[in-house]
Amino acid sequence: MPPECQLFGTLGCHLCELAEAEVMPLVEGGLLVELVDIAENEAFFERYELRIPVLRRVDTGAELDWPFDAEQVVAFLR
Repeated sequence: MPPECQLFGTLGCHLCELAEAEVMPLVEGGLLVELVDIAENEAFFERYELRIPVLRRVDTGAELDWPFDAEQVVAFLR
């Protein structure tokens, strides 16, 4: 079973939309991804404002910064 992840981004972010499009086919395959809007949390905003989109593994805290494709996400989840 793949690890649970969080995808940090915000509304109106074109790169975030691209990242979500890369991740969604994996979600259809069973990956659990929480979409986190950094604008709703000051700590997340301060940490990620210049880095979004960022995919984070909940189990290890490891982060994958954009740009990434589905193949890189799969490798990141191994």
